[in-house]
Amino acid sequence: MKKEYRDTISERFPHFEKLLDKIIVKEILSGTTLLSEGDIATKLFLVINGCLRTYFIKESGIEITSQFFIEGQMVSSFESAMTGAPSRQYIDAVEDSIIGFIQITNFKKMISESGPGMYHFNKYLISRLIFYMNHHASFILDNPEKRYKKLLQDNPALVSRLPQQYIASYLGITPVSLSRIRTRLRKQINNC
Repeated sequence: MKKEYRDTISERFPHFEKLLDKIIVKEILSGTTLLSEGDIATKLFLVINGCLRTYFIKESGIEITSQFFIEGQMVSSFESAMTGAPSRQYIDAVEDSIIGFIQITNFKKMISESGPGMYHFNKYLISRLIFYMNHHASFILDNPEKRYKKLLQDNPALVSRLPQQYIASYLGITPVSLSRIRTRLRKQINNC
């Protein structure tokens, strides 16, 4: 592994320091599928540079984006990885990306043998649970425009770097609806 990647992983994922020799770094192209529905997750992905997304495909063929993962974040189908059940989701690269990956067996060993490793993983799981609870509540309580404004507020850089079709899918609307919301918001800003 290149020194720059080792340094970045050590900085962004300090709890993986003991596993640096087990992390494989790859450069992947936008559109690369890392996990498909029906696969059993065997890897944990660390985003060094770029953006990954998790999504589901409905029977109608429509993709529903559930989350984006950028630099300094990690992703896997944890339900599949921890239970051995087939994944219900996909993980793709949205941008050309540099990722590290570690086998789930090595990751499980780390968290079972390390107090700090278990602490960081539990902290991560709690933050993911809170995120998903808030995201779910937003779909129940908020209209699409409010969800878009929240995304703009929380992560404006993400909105500017991703294709609008993925943003729309994440918000639970069509790209046409997103375009209307963006036009309406621009008009409000220009009229102020």
